[in-house]
Amino acid sequence: MPGRRLPSLATFILLSIVAPLQADVGDPQIATDHPWYPGELSCSTFERLFATQAQLYHRVVGVRPTTDEQKALASWLWRNTHYWHGEEGAEDLWGKGFTAGDLREREYWTGLFAHGFGLCGTTHGQWCAEMEELLGHGRGRCVGVNGHNSFEVWLTGGPYGQGKWALLDHDISTVIYNRAGTALLSIAEIQHDWQRLTDRNYHPEKQHGWLVCGLHPGDGAAYSQYNAAEYLAGYAGPPPMVHLRRGERLRRYLEPGLEDGHTFVFWGRNYHTAGIPGPERPQTWVNQPERMYRSRTGVGYHPGQARFANAVYTYRPDFVSGDYREGIVSESQHEVTFEFYTPYIIAATPASAAPWGIYEAGCRNGLVLHGTADCPVSISTDQGQTWQECGRFHDRLDLTERVKGRRQYLLRLHAGAAALANSGLTMITVCQANASTMPHLKDDGSRVRFEASNRAVVSAGPNTNQVRRHIVAGALDTSRLTLKLAAPRHATITEVYAAAQVFSGDPPNPDVRYQIDVSTDGGKSWQPLVKDWRIPRRGQEPPDFWSQSLCWGTARLRKEPKSVLVRFHNDGGRSYPRVEAHAVYRTGPADATKVTFAWTDNTGNHRAAHRFAAGASRGEATWKIPTGHKVRTRWVEFEVVPVR
Repeated sequence: MPGRRLPSLATFILLSIVAPLQADVGDPQIATDHPWYPGELSCSTFERLFATQAQLYHRVVGVRPTTDEQKALASWLWRNTHYWHGEEGAEDLWGKGFTAGDLREREYWTGLFAHGFGLCGTTHGQWCAEMEELLGHGRGRCVGVNGHNSFEVWLTGGPYGQGKWALLDHDISTVIYNRAGTALLSIAEIQHDWQRLTDRNYHPEKQHGWLVCGLHPGDGAAYSQYNAAEYLAGYAGPPPMVHLRRGERLRRYLEPGLEDGHTFVFWGRNYHTAGIPGPERPQTWVNQPERMYRSRTGVGYHPGQARFANAVYTYRPDFVSGDYREGIVSESQHEVTFEFYTPYIIAATPASAAPWGIYEAGCRNGLVLHGTADCPVSISTDQGQTWQECGRFHDRLDLTERVKGRRQYLLRLHAGAAALANSGLTMITVCQANASTMPHLKDDGSRVRFEASNRAVVSAGPNTNQVRRHIVAGALDTSRLTLKLAAPRHATITEVYAAAQVFSGDPPNPDVRYQIDVSTDGGKSWQPLVKDWRIPRRGQEPPDFWSQSLCWGTARLRKEPKSVLVRFHNDGGRSYPRVEAHAVYRTGPADATKVTFAWTDNTGNHRAAHRFAAGASRGEATWKIPTGHKVRTRWVEFEVVPVR
């Protein structure tokens, strides 16, 4: 149904009358002592991720990673065991539907937490952002080869001297050393002798325990060509943060099927392998990570070796106590508007078993409303620019078609809080997520750590129709534009993240300087997020290039304003087809958080819960769970426990 446009100032006027935030839980995270899959607290920022990778590499290989090569291999080991090859569902980034425009998910954290799988160009594009943080500017690039999109890392020091490209292919699990085993080879070096160099039996001792073509012995044919380079092909936005309000809980299922085991809600290609709908991968190190180092035979073929997982938000706002105001962006006597943001992606049960049934009409189970309210309902997925009329509220009102494939929405109930007080309104939003970033319990007892930073994120983007309402100067598809972004509920902003996709040229001009700035005083002064960003071109290059690049950055704010301006510009006249900005803001005084695990072991089914007090220090926020043998973690849940 076509959206209708509301009076332009309606939302902003109503924002001013919303009462200040009372309490909630901003950015709760946990980690267990599982040796491979401890959960989000081990990998939700680059600092945490690199520490985890270093510890893992030391435990597996016996060496602490200190050189460029070792750090790159530690990253490669971790990604091989946490991210798999598969076809993820697209976002409507360009306002043209799910099947038009650049369909790759190029944002690092969304790719890792919301999917955990992607095609070769997708994963390697995202990985550029990790190498940027790990080794420095422009130190990773995607490379088009024969029927494949591979990856190279720029290594320095030791045998690499001032710098040299080296193959670091996560998607087909391949690195290749020279005959002496002293340095990793580039794709250009491999191309001239690819049949011998990609043969698993060609001096395997030179590989130092890393099997060539670990997923399939025939994958090496990809390196018979050396076609194109993609510089800065991905980017990193804000770290994944969950914001839970009073009356809300988040349950994450590590395997498909939800509570009944038969409700499959996903966002990707439906392979329907072994009778289970949704994305999966039979050839991957995921869920068998201990087999990777020193493997001689590769991953093997195991249908369903890796599958999608789910994150389910259940929110029942309390209209009597006034706690509902933690989740709204506006209200009046006649309507209440709730916001929803997630680091995951809203999923769907497709109406058909077609491979891409998620794009067809009639999807279900992504967003369902329960209760007895008696009022019209509206949804906006472009941050209030336009609204979709959804008819009158009724129990089990399914709004999946309106929000599927997105990370945010506004839900408007055309009734005031007093009228909704006894409605039992409950909103259930089901998202797709990556089980590898979820906390697993281990055998013979598990220890759980908890932290909450009391932060949340509000975004302008990533979809272009979510950005346009924030443009206050310039325009998309030009070389200069400015966005305005405000925190909800009178909160203050502590950090800003921004990114831009730019037509950088074929080949990209390394002399153009790209800038992203933030202002906290209405444009009187500016602070750089990105200063003089260039597209470095190094070493040997293939004959062709991707004509676009990403530019991204972040800044902590010296002052904590309630709104910011974010400005994008460059000195080469290069246009920006897509930009986005994200503000990290402080949430209210923290409530307590109840954490519950459900698992099975050799003694049966189990469930255990623990209440982590608001403001508990790191040392205090621990919990021991008495698990048995052959543990399989079913789900883990956060729930807000109000502190009155």
